[in-house]
Amino acid sequence: MLVTSYVAFLLLLALCLGLELTARRAVPVQPVPTASTNPSFRGFQTLFLRGYLLALWADWLQGPYLYKLYRHYSFLESQIAILYVCGLASCVLLAPAAAWLPQALGRRRTCLLFCIAYSACCLTKLSRSYFVLLFGRILGGLSTSLLATAFEAWYVHRHLEVHDFPAEWIPSTFTRAASWNHGLAVAAGLVANLLAEWLGLGPVAPFLLAVPCLTACGWVLISHWGQEEREKGPQVEKPSPLLAAPSAAPARGPTQARFTRSCMEGLRCLLSDRRVLLLGAVQALFESVLYIFVFLWTPVLDPHSPPLGIIFSCLMAASMAGSSLYRLASSARYRLQPGQLLCLSVLLAFFSFFMLTFSTVPGQPRPGESFLAFLLLELACGLYFPAVSFLQGRIIPEERRTAVLTWFRLPLHLLACLGLLALHGEVSGTGGGEGGAGTRHMFGGCAAMMLAALLAVISLFTLSRHDSDLRLESVQGEGDI
Repeated sequence: MLVTSYVAFLLLLALCLGLELTARRAVPVQPVPTASTNPSFRGFQTLFLRGYLLALWADWLQGPYLYKLYRHYSFLESQIAILYVCGLASCVLLAPAAAWLPQALGRRRTCLLFCIAYSACCLTKLSRSYFVLLFGRILGGLSTSLLATAFEAWYVHRHLEVHDFPAEWIPSTFTRAASWNHGLAVAAGLVANLLAEWLGLGPVAPFLLAVPCLTACGWVLISHWGQEEREKGPQVEKPSPLLAAPSAAPARGPTQARFTRSCMEGLRCLLSDRRVLLLGAVQALFESVLYIFVFLWTPVLDPHSPPLGIIFSCLMAASMAGSSLYRLASSARYRLQPGQLLCLSVLLAFFSFFMLTFSTVPGQPRPGESFLAFLLLELACGLYFPAVSFLQGRIIPEERRTAVLTWFRLPLHLLACLGLLALHGEVSGTGGGEGGAGTRHMFGGCAAMMLAALLAVISLFTLSRHDSDLRLESVQGEGDI
């Protein structure tokens, strides 16, 4: 696996470069947007990315060696499954609080809370106590929820309410962040591998490196973001007219009332529109399986002594290749629709898990085939996320999107938790371990969930096959999805 992983990494980098260059040639050059020539906006965008990318970098550093660290501390696979379940459960239970905190505590302060909570989470990895590590997973769940909400809340508020930039400029910032995010993920695997294996510092080293990164992020928030707020002066909170309470409503707890009303309206939108419900089913099934994959990839490959950091970089490079492939396939040259690419991604993921049910037979593991299946799954993820993001933007009303996506995440995390608990039960009941029957059965269950997701995708586009809103403008009129 050592040679295989390094050869795969070089080939994937070449593939990413080739796909990126081909995609840039296939996508027609667009007129330069006003946003890119506005120095005030560019400065504000750079200020935001300086803090946000440091937070993302610290998050990615913890990916390659989390499972390995728990095994290094001699915990059983069933015990590690419970640790992962606690992290996922905390995401579910603390997600409403993470969405509410920016309004109650303040957006920048909530981002600072993320830095503090995630630093404490990383420091708990120094302890061999199971309960300390359990507490660290709860802090990690809170931090993950804050990373997904607080930074975006600060940026959107300052962009619209303080600087009064056009709303159409917001996607350019997050597109730029997404481009950096892929590179950060690949680099994080290399750096983690350098610390843990090449320098021999052990699997806890990447977590310790994340702490100064989070400290640097906090310093940017205090000094630069704070200076930006002071220069612009204190701002009065402007409640959205879509969430504002009627004039006759009592003033008690307006923030909590708006939040509760937003959640209920999101639930009504989810239940009243079959397209939204089907899209939520696809997202819950597909992404819950990814959480299970995050738990299982290390115990499947680690017994064969691969460099886990390099393996992680390979997986992230495969995802980057999928993202470039999406841009290329949806360009005017090839004219594939997001719906078609979503079907392709789910089908590819199903095939990957189908392969894994045969490559993880107890007593007859085939790590090379498992590694290939994992790469195909990450390639599917690179296709899936831009496709589902496009469809969310077209199917879910903008004023309800945040609340609806919050409801999407509830079954998503619940399915992931149930899957890991089922694996914990199999391992505890049979005495199996890495590469045992429990792992193979879990991959079979994931394949069944992907098949259900594929049926939901087909139902969605059978229902909406003549809906022009679900088509890219540049290729409308070229046939049905």
